[in-house]
Amino acid sequence: MDFFIDNDIFTWVILPILIFCSRILDVSLGTLRIIFVSRGKKYIAPLLGFFEVLIWLVVISNIMQNANNFLCYIAYAGGFATGNLVGMLIEEKLALGTLAARVFVMAAKTDNLKKKLCEEGFGVTLVKGMGKMGETNILFCIFRRKELDRVVDIIENTDANMFYSIEEMKYVNRGIFLPRITTKKL
Repeated sequence: MDFFIDNDIFTWVILPILIFCSRILDVSLGTLRIIFVSRGKKYIAPLLGFFEVLIWLVVISNIMQNANNFLCYIAYAGGFATGNLVGMLIEEKLALGTLAARVFVMAAKTDNLKKKLCEEGFGVTLVKGMGKMGETNILFCIFRRKELDRVVDIIENTDANMFYSIEEMKYVNRGIFLPRITTKKL
């Protein structure tokens, strides 16, 4: 085993690759941990943090043992940058959380959009308002993040120039939501 570790191929090729991959893993875990902390997931966030720091300690100790190997530093920095991207991509695929859409609609288009959202199974609340341009209606729709593209498509297909905002919700109690498991027909 010592021969393998003392070998130049290990020091200049394999170790930097291991550091790069380990860094991707620990930064991805860190990105997910921060997301879970912000969403109040108090049991999974510490578990991710444990593994994040454990991996980081192993990586740092290997870099310190090979302080003369500049490729380890490059691998460390490259793994950090790549880990941020990978963590965001993973979070995007998981699409965790709940969002709220606030759509500002002129009175003439309100019924059409409300009907389309309701037909798709989304709960919608209508509030009458007054804006700079006169009377307006505000439609509120709370939905799972996985349904974001669907909600945006409905809004924009109703009127591509419609003004709307979408925010993350920290906590939602009750409401009308689509079933969690949806099957796609082929």
